[in-house]
Amino acid sequence: MKLATYILAAGVIPVGMCAAPGAMAGAQDAPPGSSGKSPTSNGGDRQPSQGKDETTASIKPAPGLFGPSVYASSAASKPPLIPKGTPPATSDMMVLRQFWDAYNGRLAGRMKQVYPVKIRRDTIGGIPVEIVTPAGGVKPQHRGRVLVNLHGGGFMWGAGAGGEVEAIPIAAVGGFEVVTVDYRMAPEAHFPAASEDVAAVYRALLKRYQAKSIGIYGCSAGGILTAQSVAYIIQKQLPVPGAIGTFCGSAAEIGGDTVKLAPTTTGESFAEDFEMNLPYFKDARRDDPTLFAVKSPELLKRFPPTLLIAGSRDFTLSSLFQTQRELTRVGVVAELHAWDGLAHAFFMDPDLPESKETYKVVSDFFTRYLRP
Repeated sequence: MKLATYILAAGVIPVGMCAAPGAMAGAQDAPPGSSGKSPTSNGGDRQPSQGKDETTASIKPAPGLFGPSVYASSAASKPPLIPKGTPPATSDMMVLRQFWDAYNGRLAGRMKQVYPVKIRRDTIGGIPVEIVTPAGGVKPQHRGRVLVNLHGGGFMWGAGAGGEVEAIPIAAVGGFEVVTVDYRMAPEAHFPAASEDVAAVYRALLKRYQAKSIGIYGCSAGGILTAQSVAYIIQKQLPVPGAIGTFCGSAAEIGGDTVKLAPTTTGESFAEDFEMNLPYFKDARRDDPTLFAVKSPELLKRFPPTLLIAGSRDFTLSSLFQTQRELTRVGVVAELHAWDGLAHAFFMDPDLPESKETYKVVSDFFTRYLRP
């Protein structure tokens, strides 16, 4: 299976990849023995990626017209970085998954160096998951709470190591138990398969936790999926979670100014309507309210308090602006944080000062809104 060429120009980071520009610099120091592979790297059939790992830790800057922001840290004030040897977008899906699994593995290796945690694989509601907890144990105040992470990866890759990159810092900084979900992806599965998997995990967790004590969050494709899953949960008449976080992707279709402006600062390139052209959405209908919930005020007003996060150079930022606007319009608490000069999924790099600020913002938000 080959990824359609309209998604991105060859050699450019794809939407939803959710690896930090520049994070490979720290990831080069990942400890020996970290495989760099996702434990499942699943699509619809949940089979592991096969083949030799030839990924290199070398990096090269992406072109951009603007220099660093005066408000960004010195560590962040450099051109976005793209992994050397990124496979062309027309490559076989197995090759793409192998490459990004190895890349995410290096990021996860660095996260584990900075934030000690315990990770175990399990199955919840019939869906493979990884459960991430602080090395010193869950904080007493959070023992009746749980967070569910939905990894990024363009709805094509990101399971395992990609989920760990998003779950580890929040578990460690906030003292939470975080369940990162290995949901079905394209090309083997299509919308709303991932939402169905998230709902299955959520139903099972409801047997152990109050709905108001469960939080859901994700980055990039995972941010989009968080909003879609909440809409699906509402549609299925399940109790709504206590709070959610939609980062670098949310309940509004990606569009607006930042799709056009971000490429001038990061060197990324996006075709028209690329989001709906992702393989995962090939059978989706734009009028389905669980696809982009901002189009249904009746559905949106039932959303829980929502945290939205992105950088000013993130191509998805306008969609977060629109989501926050519509949530506010229907009376839902919507808290938006944007970091100047930072690109898509910047907080995948644990060494950035802005990333550390982000982890605290996320942890404080869920501490504030989840019921003990």
